Amino acid sequence: MKLGILGSGAVGRELATRLAEDGHDVVVGTRDPDATRARTAPDAMGFPPFSEWHAEHQHIHLVPFAEAAAHGGILVNATSGLGSVAALTAGGKAVQGKIVIDLANPLDFSSGFPPTLAPMAHGSLGETLQREFPEARVVKVLNTVNLAVMLRPELVGSGDHTLLMAGDDEGAKGEVRALLESFGWRDILDLGDISASRDTEAYVLLWLRMAGVVGHPKINIKVVR
Repeated sequence: MKLGILGSGAVGRELATRLAEDGHDVVVGTRDPDATRARTAPDAMGFPPFSEWHAEHQHIHLVPFAEAAAHGGILVNATSGLGSVAALTAGGKAVQGKIVIDLANPLDFSSGFPPTLAPMAHGSLGETLQREFPEARVVKVLNTVNLAVMLRPELVGSGDHTLLMAGDDEGAKGEVRALLESFGWRDILDLGDISASRDTEAYVLLWLRMAGVVGHPKINIKVVR
């Protein structure tokens, strides 16, 4: 499967690593590849610069957003939530008709920690992406768990916990579900249409609070039926 990951930060890199390990054809997209390669300092979260990761993963190409969008049959929005619309806009017409896995949250850290949710044009980031790119098939998922847990659900409760998903297109959700199951996810709860993004994005503020209380981010919820 060909995937274009929009975002060269820690989330995009780790997703690219896992997907490539699983045999997928992956590229990472960024606004300015030369500037991304030139950075030498850790990012705001303390993660090493892209160049250090890329030195060990040279088979995964770094390209502009437009090339990543053209490459991927499925696109993954791993950008900062506040930069997501701009990243998909840079993808141009190549975004049309594609599944867009949106795992970003529109967190506003301008007043420090804990963050707030930035207001979105259409109620949530997931809804905004679907409205701004109506020909895309947006699936909101993976935004309610930590990066490590996204890729290795067995790190929490031996994998016995619930991943929340939303989107308008049933076929797109089916394809995304299959990809998630390849990561080891067993309990994926479909919340319905893309409007449920409002709820999962808001939940992240509670998740941050809980992670702070327990002292680490490898946590999740289990919906008991």
